[in-house]
Amino acid sequence: MLRTLILIVALTATQASAVMANDQAAKRLEMAKALVAHLAAGEFDRAIEPFDPTMKRVMPAAKLKEVWSGLTTQYGPLERATETRIVKTKRYEFVFVTCEFHWWKLDAKVVFDADNLVTGLFFVPSGKYKPPSYADPAKFEEKALSIGSAPWSLPGTLLLPKGEGPFPAVVLVHGSGPNDRDETLGPNKPFRDLASGLASRGIAVLRYEKRTKQYPLAMSLLANSITVKAETVDDATAAVDALAACEKIDRQRIYVLGHSLGGSLIPRIATANHRIAGFISLAGSTRPLEDVILEQTRYILSLDGKISAGEQKQLDELAQQVARVKSPELSAKTGNKALPLGVPVPYWIDLRGYDPAEAAVAVKRPLLILQGERDYQVTMEDFGRWKKALAARKDVTFISYPALNHLFIAGKGPGSPAEYSTQGNVAEKVVLDIAQWIKGQHAD
Repeated sequence: MLRTLILIVALTATQASAVMANDQAAKRLEMAKALVAHLAAGEFDRAIEPFDPTMKRVMPAAKLKEVWSGLTTQYGPLERATETRIVKTKRYEFVFVTCEFHWWKLDAKVVFDADNLVTGLFFVPSGKYKPPSYADPAKFEEKALSIGSAPWSLPGTLLLPKGEGPFPAVVLVHGSGPNDRDETLGPNKPFRDLASGLASRGIAVLRYEKRTKQYPLAMSLLANSITVKAETVDDATAAVDALAACEKIDRQRIYVLGHSLGGSLIPRIATANHRIAGFISLAGSTRPLEDVILEQTRYILSLDGKISAGEQKQLDELAQQVARVKSPELSAKTGNKALPLGVPVPYWIDLRGYDPAEAAVAVKRPLLILQGERDYQVTMEDFGRWKKALAARKDVTFISYPALNHLFIAGKGPGSPAEYSTQGNVAEKVVLDIAQWIKGQHAD
C-alpha cells in the first residue's frame, strides 16, 4: 500500500511538473509572438516590457526602433508571423518566431531566462542549407580553433586537407553585420561552401565567428566608439596568426579572402599583418559606404517599378543622413539617429577618405579580384574601379561572372533580396578559380 501511495504521489508530481512546464512553454510562445506583434505595430515601449535590466540598458525602445527600421528597410514590411518553436539549453530557453517580411524570411530568436524575462533578441536566417556537390568530406578533417584572446576570443573552424602537408591556407573574412563563421544568409552558407570546396582541393581554410556575432551585448556597449579595426581588422589578423601556429600549414602561403566589407578592408588588413602572402576580394566595394547604402536602398525600393511617396520620403531622409556623414561639421555631437543605419560617428570618420582600390596600390602582394555581374549590392562599377586603380600591376588578376550575385550564387534576371531566400551554393567555377590562383602563386 505504501509503495503504491508513493508511486501515485510520484506520478502526480511528475504530471504536475509536466503541466507547469507546458504552461510555461505556452506562456513564452505567447510572449514571443506578442513581442513581434508590438514591433510590427511600432509599439517599442511595450516591446521592451519583458526585457531584463541588461537588455533594457543595451536595447532601449529607441535603439530597438532603429534595429527594426533597419530590418524593414532591408527586407520590406513584416507581412505575417507564422511558425513558432522552442529550443532549450541548461540556462535558457529560445523561442523562434518565423517572420515573413516582404522580401525575406527571418526567425525572431527570443531568449528567456528562468524568470521569464527576455535576455536576448536576435533575427536569424530561416531555411535549410544543402552542401555543395563539389565538396568531398573524405578529403579533409575539421578542427576547432580559437582566434585571438580574451575578452574577444572567437570560436573558429579549420578545415585541413588530409595528408602530410604543409598546405597553403586561407582565412575567410566576413562582410558587414554580425555574421557567423559560415556567413549564413537564409538557407545559404557561402563561407562553408568555400571552405569545403577549397579543402577538397588541398587548401586549408579557417573561418570564425565575427566579433559582433559572438559578443553582441558587449559590442553594443562599445557602439559609440567602434571602428572597422575592432569590428573586422583585428580579428582577421589574429586569425592569420592562429593559422600560422598550426601544424601542416605552409606559413609562407597564408592568404586572406575578404567578402564584401572584408574585401574592401584588404588594404587595412595588409597593413596590419605582413605575413599574409596574398589577398582575394569577393565583391569588395570601392566606393564610400554611405553612398553604397543609399544606392542599395534606392535599388530595392524601385524593384516593383515605382517609388511611392512614403518610399521617396525614406530616400530623402537617408540622403540627408548621407550628407551629414560627408559634412566637415560631422562630430561627436551628431546623434546616431541622424546617420545612416544609426551607425555612430567614429565609424564614419574612420572611413572618411578611405579608397580601397587606391589603397590597394600600396599592397605589394598578389591580388585576386572577383565580382558577380548580377550583384546589386557591390556592382560592376566597384569592379571597374579596382581594375582602373590596379591596371599597371601584373600580379593582380580580375575575374567577373555574368550569372552570379553578391553571394556568388547563380541566378537569372535582376538581383533582389528575395533571391537570397532561395537555397544555392557558391558556383564551383569560383572555387576552382581561387584554388588555381593560390596554387599558381608558388608554382615551380
